[in-house]
Amino acid sequence: MSLPSDHVLTEQGFGESQNGSVLLIGCGALAREILALKAANSWNHMVLRCLPAKLHLYPEKITPAVREAIHKGREDGFATIYILYADCGTGGHLDSLCAEEGVERIAGPHCYSFFDGNEAFAERADDEMRSFYLTDFLVKQFDAFVWRPMGLDRHPELRDMYFGNYEKLIYLAQTNNPELDAKAALCAERLGLVYERRSTGYGDLEISMKSLAVDPLSP
Repeated sequence: MSLPSDHVLTEQGFGESQNGSVLLIGCGALAREILALKAANSWNHMVLRCLPAKLHLYPEKITPAVREAIHKGREDGFATIYILYADCGTGGHLDSLCAEEGVERIAGPHCYSFFDGNEAFAERADDEMRSFYLTDFLVKQFDAFVWRPMGLDRHPELRDMYFGNYEKLIYLAQTNNPELDAKAALCAERLGLVYERRSTGYGDLEISMKSLAVDPLSP
């Protein structure tokens, strides 16, 4: 199955159709990175089901959607279920759900943190408290997740009200893509912020997935 467009990942999510023993329930904004790690490491026992990335605009909807996906995964017979969501603005409700359902999730408050490395991100928190972050996916979907939801397409004069206390935009780059670099720099310009690029690769996402590398059903 080929990966759908970023628009489809935003609006509808994505699900692999093959069989496996480990179900990964993740955010559509992470689909490309998760599938790249699966392919690079031949983790064929993992099956990815991503919820629509737009749930991040409505964090209160994430936990119920993950609960439904967990129950569906169990109905489908998965031996292990792992949640590739950080807290993502759920205010601890996702952790409560994971405890209730007996599943684990990737550590971290949000994807910026685990892409950058949770420990490193925490150490830089004070120095970067005036920074706005983007990932590969959010650079590509900047208008859908930042510009339009904040009303800047209709009222660009609100920009300084929203971002006046920010100093720079930090692009946490998962890949080396000159086209994305240029687009990220343009995003910073549109927000009136100093641009900084930081190459993170997959960060703690890769480490977390490696913990599932052994197929629980292998002999």
